[in-house]
Amino acid sequence: MKQKEHILIIGAGLCGSLLGLRMVQRGYKVTIVEKRPDPREVHQDAGRSINLAFSDRGMKGIKLVGLEDAVRTLCIPMNGRMIHDPKGNTFFSPYSGRTDEYINSISRSDLNLMLLNEADKFDDLTIHFNLGCKEVDLENATATFKEYTTGDIQTFSGDIVLGTDGAGSSLRKSMYLSKKFLFSFSQEYLGHGYKELSIPPTEGGGYRTEKNALHIWPRGRDMIIALPNLDGSFTVTLFLDYDDAPDSFASLNSPEAITEYFTRQFPDAVAMMPNLIQEFQENPTGPLGTIKCSPWHSFGKTCILGDAAHAIVPFYGQGMNASFEDVVVFDAVLEKYQGDWETVFKEYEKARKKDTDAIADLAVDNFHEMKEHTANPLFQEKRKLETAFEKEYPNEYYSKYSLVTFNENIGYREAMLRGRAQDKAILSLLSEGALSDDLSLKAKLEKIQQETNDILHDDAIVENL
Repeated sequence: MKQKEHILIIGAGLCGSLLGLRMVQRGYKVTIVEKRPDPREVHQDAGRSINLAFSDRGMKGIKLVGLEDAVRTLCIPMNGRMIHDPKGNTFFSPYSGRTDEYINSISRSDLNLMLLNEADKFDDLTIHFNLGCKEVDLENATATFKEYTTGDIQTFSGDIVLGTDGAGSSLRKSMYLSKKFLFSFSQEYLGHGYKELSIPPTEGGGYRTEKNALHIWPRGRDMIIALPNLDGSFTVTLFLDYDDAPDSFASLNSPEAITEYFTRQFPDAVAMMPNLIQEFQENPTGPLGTIKCSPWHSFGKTCILGDAAHAIVPFYGQGMNASFEDVVVFDAVLEKYQGDWETVFKEYEKARKKDTDAIADLAVDNFHEMKEHTANPLFQEKRKLETAFEKEYPNEYYSKYSLVTFNENIGYREAMLRGRAQDKAILSLLSEGALSDDLSLKAKLEKIQQETNDILHDDAIVENL
C-alpha cells in the first residue's frame, strides 16, 4: 500500500474483532464501531451465550493472528457426545476414532475479550462502543451511528466499510434497501426457540457430570444440551417449540408446568439444576434462523462477513468457526488482489458462498439428527462402525462430522456432498443387512466406499442435467 487505507468495521463481536486485528496486522488503519457497551466494563450477555464449540476451522483464524497458545487456555476438550436417555442412562459417542480429533467448549465472552485486548495493543486500531449503526452510504463508505446514552448522531467514514454486525446487520439492511443493484435475501426461522439455563459447579468447585463431553438429552421434538465451563459449571440450552406442540415455551407458563416438564423429560438433568425455575422465568427465549443473501458487496466500497452474510442455526457448532474461516479466506484473497477492492470482494464471495450455503443446510440437518436420531439404535450402530473405521483406517475414512469439523483443508460443500453420500450408503447397507458380522472391518469399509462412490456418481449426473 502506498498509504495506509482506512478500514471501517461495523461490529466488534467475534468476527469483527478478529477481522480488525488481522487488518491492522496487515498495515491498515482500522476503526471498529460496536453497538453494545465495552464487555470489559459491562457484562450484557447473560442468558444468550450458547457456548461455542471451537474446532479446527476456527483455529485457522486464531493461528492467522498468532493467538493459538492464548486461546488454548480458554478451551475444554470435548471428545464426543454423552447421550442421556429418559431414564437417566448415558451412552458416549466419540466424535472420531482418531484420538487427536475433538472439539472444544469455549466461552463466547472470554474469546471476545481476548481478541479485544489484543486489538488494544495496536495504535492504528480504535474501537468505539455504545454506537448503533442506523444506515450506511454504500457508495461513499460512510456510516451513521446513534450513541445510546446521549442520543447523539455520529458519522464515520473509511476507504472501505466491512460489516460484521451479525444476523441483524445494518450494512446488509442498507444493501437490501438500495435501488441501485439487485440484492437477494432470505430469512428462515425454525419453529423452535432456545433458552439458556445452567448446571452450577459442586460445592467443592467440581463438575456434576462428565467434563470432557457435549451432553445431549434428545427427546424427539425437543432437547437440551450442556457444555462445560472452566469454573466447573455447564451452560445448558433448551431447544423447544414456541407453540403448537404438546410441550412448548407457550405451555411452560408456570413453575408447576416447568417442573413437571423437566422432571418428565430430563430427570437426571433436573437433579443438577437447582436454579431451574428462576433461570427459566428470567432468561430470554431466543429465535433460531438461517439467513442467506447475495451479493455480499457493493460498489467496491462495502462487504459483509460472518453472520451478517450467512447466519446459521447452532447445531453443527460451526457458526463462529465459519465466521473465523471467512476471515482466513478473505485474507488469502486480499493477499492476491490487494489494491483492487472490487476484485477482492467478488473473488471472496465466489470462493466462499457455496461453502456457507452448505454449512447452513448441514446445521439444519444436524438439528434433526441431534434431537431425534442420536438415541436411535440404527444411528448408534452407524456411529460405532464409523468410529471403528476412523480408528483402524484413519487415512481412509472420515465421517461426515469429521469432514465438516476436523478437515479444515476442504470446503463445507465438499464435506457435505461426501458426508451425505456416506451416511446414505451406511444406513442403506445396515438396513439391508449387507454389513453382517461375518464380514471383516476392511470388507465392510470397501462395501461402503463403493456404495458411496456410486451415490456420488449418480448425484453428479443429476446435478449436471
